[in-house]
Amino acid sequence: MTPPAPSLFILLLLLLFPVIITSATLPPSPTPSPTSSPSHSSPSSSPSSPSPSSSSSSLDPKQLRALQSLNIPTSKDPCSHNATLCDSSKPFRHIISLRLSNCSSYVALSYTALKSLSTLQSLQLLNCPVTPIRFPPELIASLRSFTCVKSLHKVSGVWLSRLENLTDLTVSDVQVKTSGPYVILGRMNKLRSLTVSRANLTGNLPKYIHSNLTHIDFSGNQLKGSIPASITMLDGLEFLNLSSNALHGEIPASMGNLISLKNLSLASNSFSGPIPGSISAIPGLVHMDLSSNQLNGTIPSFISHMRNLKYLNLANNNLRGVMPFNSSFIKKLTVLKLSGNSNLCYNHTVLSSKTKLGIAPCDKYGMPMSPPPAKESSADDSSDYSDSDEDDNSRKKEHHHGPNKVVLGVAIALSSIVFLIIFLILCSKCCR
Repeated sequence: MTPPAPSLFILLLLLLFPVIITSATLPPSPTPSPTSSPSHSSPSSSPSSPSPSSSSSSLDPKQLRALQSLNIPTSKDPCSHNATLCDSSKPFRHIISLRLSNCSSYVALSYTALKSLSTLQSLQLLNCPVTPIRFPPELIASLRSFTCVKSLHKVSGVWLSRLENLTDLTVSDVQVKTSGPYVILGRMNKLRSLTVSRANLTGNLPKYIHSNLTHIDFSGNQLKGSIPASITMLDGLEFLNLSSNALHGEIPASMGNLISLKNLSLASNSFSGPIPGSISAIPGLVHMDLSSNQLNGTIPSFISHMRNLKYLNLANNNLRGVMPFNSSFIKKLTVLKLSGNSNLCYNHTVLSSKTKLGIAPCDKYGMPMSPPPAKESSADDSSDYSDSDEDDNSRKKEHHHGPNKVVLGVAIALSSIVFLIIFLILCSKCCR
């Protein structure tokens, strides 16, 4: 005898009810976040060069042909191209700034083209390994800024020295053949910004440098000798980077004469002796990197009174004694690196052991209590702290809870089904 229809309907509801309740309690499956609308990345959202008015004059025909020889598009107004900048002269406009980047192998600088471009005040070569040629006198007279990065096949110091009217010279990742920087700088009396980095530059720093310079970068070369007095007399110098060379001797006490200096990097050389106290006379110093040298003595306490200092790297030297910085000074810094100084320690009654400095605490004699901790990543040596690891762990935990709830819900549903099947079997037997 089969159970009546109403009984079957009630039993069916009882069968489905736990499944519905379980499904409702399960977390919704993650949906992919919507991608940004194409309109957000449309070219119209980026700034573009203003189109020339109908009344503006056209480009000098000679310069137009010169651009074509350099494989620069000229189908539209060449002066609206992002590689060029033109003046507003009439009847023809002239190019005053030109940038050649990622040049193809068949692009070549020709003397004729450069002579036609003798109105250039700025020339940039970025990743253009073309053969260097002699610049026309007209271009040399006009040029004020020259940038060469990963470009030209080996240039000589004499070739660069001919650009005597420059105020800005940048040569980086290019082999420069010369007996010393003085060959380059001999006639550049108007130069204000100088960068010759990673250029295999040899010799000594020049004994005479023109006083107009505000930026000097000789990093990543093979320069030797000591820092000459000529550099420490540049009271308008704001940036000095002599890192990664073979310089030696003591850091001169006259370094304090650089009263305009904001960035000082002497890292990865062989400087010895103490950190000169004259550095305290530099009021606006923001960045100081003296790491990876052979500096000895104690860390001067005056450093903690340098109000504008944000980056301080004294790692990998022979500094000793008690580090003189308190917690308020350390928190003010963006980066502090002290590791690699085996005889340097900190006062554990002043600083918490949770402060990651890369050095050991001091004993009562001012000596490290234990060997300094193994050198870790730069993040451990800095005064920056990040909650990213905690956030990642919390996200992992949240993600881990999702599958557990699903498994639990399925188990409850299956148990309910089995229970109801047994219940139906028993009911059918009772109704016979």
